[in-house]
Amino acid sequence: MPDTTLIHRGRTTLGWLLAPATEAVPRPQAVGAAALRILLGLLWLYNVSWKRAPDFGQDADNGLFKFTSYAVSHPVFAPYSWVVEHLVLPVFTPFGWMVLVAETTLAVLLLTGAWVRLAAAIGVAQSLAIALSVAYAPNEWPWSYWLMIGAHVVILFSSAGRVLAVDGLRAGLLSSRALGQFWGGLTTLLGAYSVVRSFGDPLAVRGPGLVSSNLSISLGEYNLLGGLVLVIVGVLMVTATRGGPRAAVRGAAVLAALAGLSLHAQLGFTDPILGGTATSAAYYFSVAVVALFLGAPADAGSRSPSHDRSSR
Repeated sequence: MPDTTLIHRGRTTLGWLLAPATEAVPRPQAVGAAALRILLGLLWLYNVSWKRAPDFGQDADNGLFKFTSYAVSHPVFAPYSWVVEHLVLPVFTPFGWMVLVAETTLAVLLLTGAWVRLAAAIGVAQSLAIALSVAYAPNEWPWSYWLMIGAHVVILFSSAGRVLAVDGLRAGLLSSRALGQFWGGLTTLLGAYSVVRSFGDPLAVRGPGLVSSNLSISLGEYNLLGGLVLVIVGVLMVTATRGGPRAAVRGAAVLAALAGLSLHAQLGFTDPILGGTATSAAYYFSVAVVALFLGAPADAGSRSPSHDRSSR
């Protein structure tokens, strides 16, 4: 018979991971945890841009393939090196897609504050895997990976979902109006910026965007069409949260999700019609997640926010 104690503990742990990360804490602590969460989300959002299908650098011996191969050429932990050499590298394309999905999921969940604890747990595992691959590689600073692991551990045991987060909506602590206007406003501004900057080359394969390679920060790149999609999505979100029809925000969720999926269907195979990267796709998915929760019939954010003074 299965150990019922272990099953109970497993269910308890899973329930804790999936519950909103919204325990009552002093307001400055909640804001600080949210800031760290968003910073980590931006880290993953930028880094998905160089996980490029279809072979993820295998033919050219660069990109994700090169960095994964360091686990074999510059081993950190022998059993992990064996796994990479014998189980990962021989089937690298499926592995590359798994990494892209995992890191996109991290970017989306951390930026939106949805299922924060689950995202943090995935972040610990992914950061550890990266460290075991590249910590001994040339020109690497191993402490950066210790810091990545530590930052995700902090988020795992924090109330990082209380501020500017979908978890706050799920727990009834945040109004849908506040979250919707923030994301809708940001998305509209990002789209308008991309549209204006795209006039010189409206169908560029990689349009302009808010990106700095020197600082390793990016909210994605969008050509004229990609920017227009952002503007439409952002306006729909703002309209819905200002008393407009709920169908508007549902339309925003569908449009943003389709935009992200279209990029992944094209990147590495043909020129993307939205002029974006995997980072752009992750941003579209982030907006889709927020809009989906704003448009839910039983939206927790439609209730009055909690008046828990411990977080104010």
